Amino acid sequence: MDRRRFLHDAAFWSLSWSLALQWPFLSAANPPAHAAPGNLILAKVGMGKGKDYPRLVRQVVTLVGGMHAFVKPGARVVIKPNIGFDRPPEMAATTHPLVVRTLAEMALEAGAGQVRIFDRTCYEARRCYQNSGILPAIKAMDHSKVRCDYIDRRKFVTINIPQGRNIKSWDIYRDALEADCYINVPVAKQHGLAGLSLGLKNSMGVLGGNRGHWHRQLEQNLADLATVLRPTLTVIDATRMLLRNGPQGGNLRDVKINDTILASSDPVAADALATMLFNRTPAEIGSTAAAAKMSLGTMELNRIQSVVVP
Repeated sequence: MDRRRFLHDAAFWSLSWSLALQWPFLSAANPPAHAAPGNLILAKVGMGKGKDYPRLVRQVVTLVGGMHAFVKPGARVVIKPNIGFDRPPEMAATTHPLVVRTLAEMALEAGAGQVRIFDRTCYEARRCYQNSGILPAIKAMDHSKVRCDYIDRRKFVTINIPQGRNIKSWDIYRDALEADCYINVPVAKQHGLAGLSLGLKNSMGVLGGNRGHWHRQLEQNLADLATVLRPTLTVIDATRMLLRNGPQGGNLRDVKINDTILASSDPVAADALATMLFNRTPAEIGSTAAAAKMSLGTMELNRIQSVVVP
């Protein structure tokens, strides 16, 4: 796609997205489908805006098939939020606890045999888990099949990444690899090195070893990881967006309340549309472009059907 065509499509999508979110009267029976006529649709992204986050999570997941499409009875489900920083939810450095809890509830309703929630944190794990609000939210469920676990370093296993262009093998958390359903739940935020931290970046939380090594050629490395760890479902939490000083932030002046959530089975498409919330194009984010180039999903806006919560 040449630059003129891309900018045309980006403007079309940006306008469609903006208008759709301002039209709460749209009929549920006739949700808008924004796709350029005559183009092959490769991915669907559900998205919506609202302040009732549990309800919004349910609505956007329903738009892409419903949780029953992803979680089968007895399934081992992993929910991977961003719990990496010792920040309260309002700072937008970590995934909102209500989003995580609602996904766990939905997985149980779909018949999950177990639900595991974890992240390899950047700072002291107990403080991150507690102050993010995610551990208290999951504990409050008081359900024997749901656990918010700290990382157990004995569970990292070395696996080959045969399609990797930079990374050929690495230690990855076994629970993530063995899950029947892996739900990736990043918070949408600015990142000093990656540009933005969305779904592809969030999966770094299942890596063992020295993750600092990954910061060299980070974009391609994240695409390499996506060849062996492909989420069944990606849910992007843009209820609050960290616009500056990411990934950990720390100042409410850097946070935009956006009350938006996106969901897709295509992790690249989900990242591509979330990028536009920051008034940026998918091609500007190296990990998105690298993953699309490896055919791990699509970032071409005219090949993504966006379906908006009415």
